Amino acid sequence: MFMNIALIAHDGKKAELVSFVLQHKDYLEVHNLFTTKTTGKHVEEAGFKVNKLMSGPQGGDAQIAALVATGEMQIVIFFRDPLDKHPHEPDVQMLMRLCDVHNIPLATNPAAAKMILKGMTK
Repeated sequence: MFMNIALIAHDGKKAELVSFVLQHKDYLEVHNLFTTKTTGKHVEEAGFKVNKLMSGPQGGDAQIAALVATGEMQIVIFFRDPLDKHPHEPDVQMLMRLCDVHNIPLATNPAAAKMILKGMTK
């Protein structure tokens, strides 16, 4: 099944996200990937085609939340950095809340993301 998948990472987690997408390239490259701007730059450099939205602090998290709310996003992978402050934290919380409201799988770390992808391939 073809899906829209959001890939987002705070600055301190971008390298970890790129490593994750490379490890799961065979699965991810056949889906439609959406990213926030800076994360998208990193994922593109790893060889993936992505749909880049605004950067997180400029509204990219809110754009992805809107796709979740309208039923256009099937999975959200957001590697958050819980040990750093983020000025756009209200947008992050809104995105997470909307994933819960609309029953959209949300992974905030590599272990959870791996389990979601594993479950989607069955």
